Amino acid sequence: MNHTPAPDRQQHDPNVNQVEEMETQEVETVDTPAEKIWVEDYTKGPNGGVVMNDVIQNQETSSDMPLALAGLDAEMEDDEARSEATFRFVVHNFRNLKDSVLSPPCYVRNLPWKIMVMPRQGASPDRQQQKSLGFFLQCNGESESSSWSCYAMAELRLLTHKPDSEHFFRKIQHLFYSKENDWGFSHFMSWNDVLDPEKGYVKDDAITLEVHVTAEAPHGVSWDSKKHTGYVGLKNQGATCYMNSLLQTLYFTNQLRKAVYKMPTESDDSAKSVALALQRVFYELQFSDKPVGTKKLTKSFGWETLDSFMQHDVQEFLRVLLDKLESKMKGTCVEGTVPRLFEGKMTSYIKCKNVNVSSTRVETFYDIQLNIKGKKNIDESFKDYISTETLDGENKYDAGEHGLQEAEKGVIFATFPPILHLHLMRFQYDPITDSSVKFNDRFEFYEHINLDAYLQEKPETPADYTLHAVLVHSGDNHGGHYVVFINPRGDGKWCKFDDDVVSRCTKQEAIEYNYGGHDEDMALTVRHCTNAYMLVYIRDSQLKTVLQEVTHADIPTELSERLAEEKRIETIRRKERNEAHLYMNVNVVLEEAFDGHQGNDLYDPERAHYRVLRVRKVATVEELMDMLAENFNYPLNQIRPWPFSARSNSTCRPTCLDIVNDQSRTIADISENTNPWNIFLEMLPPDSGFSSLPPFDKENDVVLFFKYYDPKQKRIHYCGHHYLPIASKPADLIPILNKRAGFPPDTPLVLYEEIKPDFVEKINNYNDPLEKVLDELMDGDIIVFERADTRHEDLELPTCQDYFKYIFYKVEVQFIDKTVPNDPGFTMELSLQMRYDQMARAVGQRLNVDPYLIQFFKCQNYKDTPGLPLKYSFDGILKDLLLYCKPKCPKKLFYQILSIKVNELDNKKQFKCLWVGPNYKEDKELILYPNKGGKVADILEEAAKVVEMSPEGSGRLRIVEVSCHKVLPGPDPELTLDQVTISPPRLYRIEEIPRDEVQLQEDEVLVPCAHFQKQAYATFGIPFYARVKHHEPFAALKDRLQKKLDIPDKEWEKYNFAIVTNSRINYISEGAIMNAFDFRPSSNTNLSLPDATGRPWLGLEHINKTPKRSRVNYLEKAIKIYN
Repeated sequence: MNHTPAPDRQQHDPNVNQVEEMETQEVETVDTPAEKIWVEDYTKGPNGGVVMNDVIQNQETSSDMPLALAGLDAEMEDDEARSEATFRFVVHNFRNLKDSVLSPPCYVRNLPWKIMVMPRQGASPDRQQQKSLGFFLQCNGESESSSWSCYAMAELRLLTHKPDSEHFFRKIQHLFYSKENDWGFSHFMSWNDVLDPEKGYVKDDAITLEVHVTAEAPHGVSWDSKKHTGYVGLKNQGATCYMNSLLQTLYFTNQLRKAVYKMPTESDDSAKSVALALQRVFYELQFSDKPVGTKKLTKSFGWETLDSFMQHDVQEFLRVLLDKLESKMKGTCVEGTVPRLFEGKMTSYIKCKNVNVSSTRVETFYDIQLNIKGKKNIDESFKDYISTETLDGENKYDAGEHGLQEAEKGVIFATFPPILHLHLMRFQYDPITDSSVKFNDRFEFYEHINLDAYLQEKPETPADYTLHAVLVHSGDNHGGHYVVFINPRGDGKWCKFDDDVVSRCTKQEAIEYNYGGHDEDMALTVRHCTNAYMLVYIRDSQLKTVLQEVTHADIPTELSERLAEEKRIETIRRKERNEAHLYMNVNVVLEEAFDGHQGNDLYDPERAHYRVLRVRKVATVEELMDMLAENFNYPLNQIRPWPFSARSNSTCRPTCLDIVNDQSRTIADISENTNPWNIFLEMLPPDSGFSSLPPFDKENDVVLFFKYYDPKQKRIHYCGHHYLPIASKPADLIPILNKRAGFPPDTPLVLYEEIKPDFVEKINNYNDPLEKVLDELMDGDIIVFERADTRHEDLELPTCQDYFKYIFYKVEVQFIDKTVPNDPGFTMELSLQMRYDQMARAVGQRLNVDPYLIQFFKCQNYKDTPGLPLKYSFDGILKDLLLYCKPKCPKKLFYQILSIKVNELDNKKQFKCLWVGPNYKEDKELILYPNKGGKVADILEEAAKVVEMSPEGSGRLRIVEVSCHKVLPGPDPELTLDQVTISPPRLYRIEEIPRDEVQLQEDEVLVPCAHFQKQAYATFGIPFYARVKHHEPFAALKDRLQKKLDIPDKEWEKYNFAIVTNSRINYISEGAIMNAFDFRPSSNTNLSLPDATGRPWLGLEHINKTPKRSRVNYLEKAIKIYN
C-alpha cells in the first residue's frame, strides 16, 4: 500500500503521525456545472453482510478545484474513457470498522478506480499511539499485468453533513502502476476528529468519502486511440518522442499533408526516400486503426540505431526536415508549398539619430525564437524581439561621410506567414556552468493573438492567429519527454498526442497547464518541469485553407496502390513469421558445390550456394522426396538425399538416409529438429548411360568421397564419390582413382584418410579390408590421394599432410591504419603460427615500408578499436594477437607508420599535438617522438623533419597552446618535457612562424585572434596570432588579416571585428587607429589559468557555418538527414 503525508509525492514511515502536517484547506463555494457523481451506498444486509445501492445523482459541487475541468463534452461524461470523474463511497457502521474496505469501481480512462478506507494506528507527537483514518485511491488493483501505467491527480474528500461546516480534503498526484496501484494518506485525519460531532463528518454511524480524479490516458493497456479520438499515435523507437510530436504537428497541417502526398516518388528507392517514407507515415496516420511505426522513416534519414535512441533538438530537426521537403518539391506541381506556408520576412535596420542615414536588410524566417527569461507572456516576448539597441560611445555606427554616429539598431517584422512556428527559448547556454540549462519559468500564451503591433506596416488583413499546437517538454536539460497538444480542426477541441496514445483533453490542459512555473493554486495540475517548448499558430484568414479536409481523392492513385502493395507484402511476411515455427528450411547442396573447395570436408557451409526448400516440420520423408523430384525435375529413382551430420571430431560428412524404412517419419524427427537441415542431393549424371542410381545396401556398402592433391599448384581437386562393399581393399581404389584423375591405370598413388581438420593419416596397408584400414569406417569418409612417382620434397607443401596443416592455421587478417579515419585497410592471408617479426616483414613488404617503422596494435577487448601498442620484442605468435577479435568477424590488427624505428621507442616520449597550415584553414594531428628528458625545443626539431613548410614562410616553427578555440602562448622552449603537461585538457599546436612575425619591431605586438558568433564565449574555428602595429590604421590590419586567412572579398565583407576583454565585446569601427596597449592583460588577469581569463584578444565575428551546439549527451551528434 502506498501513502503520502502531503500533496507532494513522497513516501514516509507509516508509524509516524503525519496528520499535524496537513491543515484543513478552506474551500470557497462557487457555482460550477453540474457533475455526475457516483454514490455507492453501503448498507447492512439482514445477514450481516454488506450490500450496495447504486444511485446516480446530479449534484452541484462546492469545491473550487483547479482539477474541475470545465467544458467537458457531454459524450465524455458518460464514457468510461472520460478523463475525469467524481464518485462517492458511504461507509456504514463506521465505529466498528476493523479492516480495509474497497468501494465498487468507477471507470476513468477505461480503468477501474476504487476508494480504499481503513483504520490505521500511528504515533502522535507525544509518542502516544493514535488511531487515524486511512484514505487511499486505488487504480486497476485487480489487474495481473505489470506493464500498465497511468498518471493521475485527485482530491480526496471527507464530506461533512453540517451545512455551515467545510469539507476536509487533500490532494495527490501519482503515476499509478502495478507495484504502486494505490496512493493516498495513511493518516488522512485522526479517528477522534472524524468522530467529533462538531465537525459533522459522521451521521447515523456512517461517513461519506468522495474522490475527484483526473487521469491521463494510460500506457501499456488496451487503449483504442482511434475509437476515443478519431486519431492514432506514433510508436516511440527509444527517444523519438520529440520527432513524433513534430510529425503529428506537420500531419495536422493539412495543406502541407496534401502537398507531401503529391510529391513524385514513383521511382524512389523504398528504403532511402525520405519523401516516400513521410508519405507512408502520413498515409498510415490517416487510415490506420493502430499506432504507426517510424522505423522506415528514420531508416530513410540514414540514421543508425543509435540516432533513434538520442533526443535531438526539435527546432533543428524541423528545419532540416522542411529543407528536405522543399528540395524534393522543386520542379513539381507543389513547388513552393513550404515557403508559402512557413516563410515570413523581417527587416533588420540601423537608423542614425542625428543624421538622415539608415541601413536596412530584409531576411526570411521559417520560425521565430522568443526569449522567455524574465518575460510574463507572449506579448512581452514579441516586444523584446523588436526592441531597439542604441549604438553609442565606443559602439557608434560608421555612417560613411558623416563619421561615427549614434544610432538605433533593431528588427521589425515585414510579413508573418500563414503558419507561425514559435520556439520558446527554454533551453539556453549558461557560460558559468558551460552547459545548457532549462528555464521552467511561467510564460503565458493564448489561444488567440493579434500581431499587428509588431509589423512594419498595418496589413490588409489583420494578423490574427489561432493556436493550433502546443509542443510540451517534461524534464530538464539532461533529457525528458515530449508530448504535443493539437487543435486538429481549429475549433477549440483539443487532443493530447503522447507517442502511441492519443486522448481527448480540455483547452485548459492544452494551454494553461503548460505555462510552467510554480503556482500554488495550480500545484496539483502543473508539474514544475512540464511546460510549452514550441507553439504553432495559424492565421485566421488562412485557417480554412490550411486545415482543409484531406480525402482519399487527394492522394495520387499510384501512391495508394504502392502503399497498399507494401502493406500486402508485409502482411504475407508477418504471416510467414507467425507460422515460422511450423516450418523448417532444407538446404540442398549439389555435387558441383564440392568442386574447387580447398578446405576440410566437402564444402564450406558459410559460402555454399544452397537450393532452399521451405518444408513443414510434420512433412514425411516421402513428401520430401516428392518435393525434391518436383523442384529438380528428376524422377525419384534418379535422386538420393544424403543428410550432412556433424561428427564428434569437428567434421561434417554425408550420412545414409533409409528412404524405404523411414518414408513415413517426419522431417523434424529425421533431422532431430535441426533448422536449417543441410543435405547432399545425389543425382544421376545425364551421360551415365543408366536409367536409375545404383542400389545402396546400408548394411554392407559404404560411400566414399575422393580428393586429389597437386603439390605443384598447392590445390585440392574433387574427384567424385563411389559406392563400395565394406570388404573392399584400398588397392581396389587405385584404378578408379587413376581414371577419375586422368592418370594411366598403373600410376602409383599414395592414399590418405582425411580424419579431422588438423589430422590427415597416411594409409599404409592397401591389401587389408577398408573397415580395418580406415579409422572407424563410415559413410562420407574422404580419401585424399597424390601421385607417388613425382614426389617433390623441395616444394613448400610437398604432401597433402603439409597442405592441410597449412590451411588449419591459415587466417585472413585485416590491417587498418589507426591514423586514417574510416580506413578500409587491406587483408592478408597469414599463418596463426607466425611470429611477430615474420608478420612485420609480411606487412612491411605489402606496404613497401621498413618493418621496423611499423607499430602494431591489438583490438581492444572485443571492440573494433586499437588497444595498447605492441612491443617490437613481443614473444608470441599471431594467434595470441587475435584473441580479442569479435567471433565470426574479420580478424583485425591496427598499425601506424612511425618516423623512427619501433625498437628505438623505449628511449622516446610520445607527444601528440596539432599542425596547422599557413592559411589556418584546417589542422591535423601530429605525433612526434622526442627523446625522453629532452626539451620543448626538441619537439620543434622533430616536427621540422616531418611537416611541409610554406615556400614563402620563415622556415622556423613555434609551439602554442589552444583552449576553447582561443590561442595562448606555448611553453618555453627551454623547459624539459617532464615540466610540460602533455595530456588533455592541454592541447598544443605547432605552426610555422610567418616572416613578418619572426622579428617584431618595438611598436609591434603579437595579438591572439579568434573567431566567434554573436557572443564572446561562442568561439569556433582555428585561432591564430596576428601582428599589430601601434597607431596603424585598422584598415591596414584588416587587409593583412584577409591576406593571412585567404578569405574572398564577398565573404570578408560580412566580418565584424572587436577587442574582447573579460567577455566584453568592444567593436572596432572602420576608421579606427589601433592601440597596442589595448591588448595588454588587465591587472587582475591570472595568466596561469588554461584560458587566461582577462587576456584581451582580437575577435572576428561572423557566422559559424559548422555550428556545434553545446550538447548534454556526449554521444549526441548534429541532426543530419543523409538521403
